[in-house]
Amino acid sequence: MTDDTPNLVRLVEDDAALLAATAQGLAMAGFTAEPYADPLAALEGLGPDWPGVVLSDVRMPGIDGIELAARIRAIDPELPVILLTGHGDVEMAVQALRDGAYDFMTKPASRATLETTLRRALAARRLVLENRQLRRERDQAVPPDGLIGRSPAIRHMRATAEHIARAGMHALFTGEAGVGKERLARHIHAMSPRRSRPFVAVSCAAIAPERFDADYLGSVGGSGPHLRSYGRIESASRGMLYLNGIEALTPEMQARMLEVIETGTVWPLGASDARPVDLWVIAATRADLASLVAEGRFRADLYYRLSGLTLSLPPLRARREDVPLLFRHFVQRATERNGQRVPALTEVDQAHLDGHDWPGNLRELEQFAEAFCLGLGAAPEGTRGASLSEMISRYEAALLRDALRQEGGNATAAMTRLQVSRKTFYDKLARHGIRSGDFRAPRGGA
Repeated sequence: MTDDTPNLVRLVEDDAALLAATAQGLAMAGFTAEPYADPLAALEGLGPDWPGVVLSDVRMPGIDGIELAARIRAIDPELPVILLTGHGDVEMAVQALRDGAYDFMTKPASRATLETTLRRALAARRLVLENRQLRRERDQAVPPDGLIGRSPAIRHMRATAEHIARAGMHALFTGEAGVGKERLARHIHAMSPRRSRPFVAVSCAAIAPERFDADYLGSVGGSGPHLRSYGRIESASRGMLYLNGIEALTPEMQARMLEVIETGTVWPLGASDARPVDLWVIAATRADLASLVAEGRFRADLYYRLSGLTLSLPPLRARREDVPLLFRHFVQRATERNGQRVPALTEVDQAHLDGHDWPGNLRELEQFAEAFCLGLGAAPEGTRGASLSEMISRYEAALLRDALRQEGGNATAAMTRLQVSRKTFYDKLARHGIRSGDFRAPRGGA
């Protein structure tokens, strides 16, 4: 509902005196009335984003209120239409209600009944528009780099991200360096109802234990309660707190963090009482936290508090079919940023994209794309200074890997694709240290 047209009511009534009196009464009750004597004119300007409700008489010349309600329903079936009927029109109004009208009232309607019905309809309209806006923002949100792709793992991650954003659940992200854990957390925050509140990212490995209370819980000055600094945890209240590398927290900091999450309060240094916080925590780790818990190196209660929903982000080598899409995305972004044209992709570039394992994951691929756009890193690692036979061997290995990936690890289909004999195919696999089983999709999905 827009602030400049609060409680907007489009009033349709062909009796001029009654129209003026009703409009005046609505204005006195705090509504913004738009009076129309002509029902056809009253249709102008109505649309899916119109923020009010329609209050219409039934008996009117030209088209009656029943027809007006039907036409409005064709414009937006969720736009509330309330009909004012005489006693003889009740049966007709009931049918209109079944057809989608919001409500009807018999004349003369009491002021209290009219106001209550209008406010209820306006609240319903406001909710409809807010939900539509949320859906638009969600649909228009650009997926983060880590969610670009068509692999089963990425489809699973997209669905899980929407679930986390909608439910506001604490979650634990696991995965190698560079797989996009923080990018995913920021995307979930942007999709959530908390997107207008801060996203506070904390590198747990960078926390100085002696500064934890002051920097993360806050402090109160000595000369009064209003001279205080807000800690980073309190700054994340009603937003999202992202804890990267949570395994780096000392046992003392783990205990303090658990207390904050469980009690929903922080106790700033020098404060006489605790401060409430509304925390939504996404933690991330490269470590095997379950093993650290078993070894007594991480608190089990904090682990179980955060790991109710655990999402493992796969490395690029486990979703190689997404590499071309990600590469094009990074190249497009780099060329737009630098005002350049997209360079031509050479066979050597393609071989590197197909054959490299990308141990640095998204970060490494993004750096390669940016170097490619600048003409500095288009050649695969190690090819500069290599002999022709060495480059041919690497390109052959890339072709073998690509064929196996395309065929899901089916060696017979891959050798058919490459038009080579079984002996030649397996000799080449052995020469390059390639195993067809590495390209088969894991059972159990993402």
